[in-house]
Amino acid sequence: MGAGIIILVCLCVLGAIAVGLALYVLSVYNKLKSQEVLVDEAWSGIDVQLKKRFDLIPNLVETVKGYASQEKEIFEKVAALRSGMMNNSADPEELGKMEGELRSTLKTLFAVAENYPELKSNQNFMALQTSLQQIEDELESARRYYNGAVRDLNRMIVVFPNSFIAGIFGIKSRKFFEITNAEERENVKVSF
Repeated sequence: MGAGIIILVCLCVLGAIAVGLALYVLSVYNKLKSQEVLVDEAWSGIDVQLKKRFDLIPNLVETVKGYASQEKEIFEKVAALRSGMMNNSADPEELGKMEGELRSTLKTLFAVAENYPELKSNQNFMALQTSLQQIEDELESARRYYNGAVRDLNRMIVVFPNSFIAGIFGIKSRKFFEITNAEERENVKVSF
C-alpha cells in the first residue's frame, strides 16, 4: 500500500507541474498574440494616415499644376510614388524607403510652389497645405505608436523562455517603420 501512495503522490506532483507549465506557456502565448494584435492595429493606423495623404496629394498636385504646368517631372514622380506606396503597404522596410522618397519629392513640390506668389496666396492651396501638415503630424504619431508596439513585441520575443515559445508557435519579430535617408526624416515643410 505504501508504494501505491508514493506513485500516486508522484503522479499528482508531475500532473501539477505539467498543468503549471501548460498554464505558463498559455500565458506567454496569449501575451505574445496580444502584442501582435497591437502591432497590427498600429500598422493599420499608419495605413489610415497614408491613405489620407494619398487622397490629398492629387488635389495638391492639381492645384500646383494649374500655376506651374512646366514642372511636369515633379508631378509625374509624385504620382508614381503615390501609386507605388498604395500598392506596397505590407513591408515596413520597403514602405519606409518609398516614404522617404515621397517626402523629398513633396519638399521639391513645395519649393516649386514658392516660385509662384499667386499660388502661395491661393485659398485652396493654403487649405491643402494645412491639411497635409495635420496628416504629417498624425502620421508621425502613428509611426511612433507602431514602432513602440513592434519594440515591445520584439523585446518579448528575445527573452528566454518566451523566444522558445514564440518559435514553437511561429511568432516572429517585426520590422520597424524607418526612413533610411537622414534628410528624408524631416517633416515636409508646408509653410511659406
